[in-house]
Amino acid sequence: MSIKNQALLIKNPDAVMSGLAGEGARLGRVDLRIRDGRIEAIAPHLEPRADERVIDARSCVVYPGWVNTHHHLFQNLLKGVPAGINADLQEWLAAVPYPRLARFTPELARIAARLGLAELLLSGVTTCADHHYLYHASGTTETGDLLFEEAAAFGMRFVLCRGGALQAAGDHPGFSSGILKPETFDQMFADIERLKARYHDASSTSMRRVVVAPTTPTFSLPPELLREVARAARGMGLRMHTHLSETMHYVDFCRERFGKLPVEFVADHEWLGPDVWFAHLVHLQASEIALLAASGSGCSHCPVSNARLGSGIAPAPQMAAAGVPMSLAVDGVASNESGSMTHEAHFAWLVHRAKQGAAATTIEQTIHWGSAGGARVLGLEAVGTLEVGQAADLVLYDIRDLRFNGFHDLAIAPVAAGEPARVRYNVVDSRVVVDDGVIPGLDLERLRHDAKEGVKRLLA
Repeated sequence: MSIKNQALLIKNPDAVMSGLAGEGARLGRVDLRIRDGRIEAIAPHLEPRADERVIDARSCVVYPGWVNTHHHLFQNLLKGVPAGINADLQEWLAAVPYPRLARFTPELARIAARLGLAELLLSGVTTCADHHYLYHASGTTETGDLLFEEAAAFGMRFVLCRGGALQAAGDHPGFSSGILKPETFDQMFADIERLKARYHDASSTSMRRVVVAPTTPTFSLPPELLREVARAARGMGLRMHTHLSETMHYVDFCRERFGKLPVEFVADHEWLGPDVWFAHLVHLQASEIALLAASGSGCSHCPVSNARLGSGIAPAPQMAAAGVPMSLAVDGVASNESGSMTHEAHFAWLVHRAKQGAAATTIEQTIHWGSAGGARVLGLEAVGTLEVGQAADLVLYDIRDLRFNGFHDLAIAPVAAGEPARVRYNVVDSRVVVDDGVIPGLDLERLRHDAKEGVKRLLA
């Protein structure tokens, strides 16, 4: 696949949402001019120029591209595994991903990534941060490289959250059996240094980033290494990411082992700050929310996966109100069964209202979390909002389907109605990566075939 940067004019959409919070969330019926990877103009009735491709956006609503801040792309070949379908997180980890880690060849990892990236693009994602922990002492490190390769082929902004574990204690569900041995600190950071030198771009519109991301700060490495990892990451100028407080088991473990709540524990080990964000944060005390907010530490909110595993409902509205940087993420599809950010945003809007009342979340706020909020936690300052001068990352949802007829406010239709919501166009950095509903150059039939064969190889 080869996707070219183009000068574009998006004409006559039914509505445009900016990704901004508050009164600036809605831009109305305006055109958007895109040039050299940036938004050059936003105004009604813009006149086409000779060198522009004009995209007719009638019967479309325009959103900023979704920024998915926590994924596990290799899990795209592990959907609906029977042994884990009714399991909680600990049981699911032991039954689904970890028994198959050693069986993921680079070929299978590539097929899974291709499948996942295609689904993300077709749901309006323009940036993906993948928490990739497919590493062990005797395994290959080339899966990180192939993720960058596949993302580049699809034209997506990509952040590799380079995961892994540094201990084999009984606490860690992936290594406690002794079948696999974890990496050493030197192995992990040698690869991170290599990845940084080859791929990392710290610019505000970066297409490639590397993040230091041990799988969990409690189960994946001994506490004495936690500060060392944080200092090494900051010494390299890299952001940090990990799972935290996903279940009550996690909270109880921290209390019993360390005498601390999880956020208190990571605070003591230099794992808070505006360069850190955590996936899940389902079970938090008010004091922990205050610590996160005061330090500028962010959250990847994964409501579908948390519901699917019975983990609980994160206090996202309370975190947002306190000032915690909030983002949305689909998590791995082995604990979601969908890699659609439209689906995630729809559920995020609904689930807090079910628990806290109809005023708990708004669609504008949900879009903000999933776009500008995601760009913020990733440190992509020029991404996530539709404003003049910002990166040209946007998605056009087709609202011609019967289910969208009858809407009084079409701007909210994709989030309010949820899936299916067809993406007619997806634009990343001025490149049309979904063109009239199709990913250019992608052989879908071949991908379906490869995915089925991959599943056969992973059956147990």
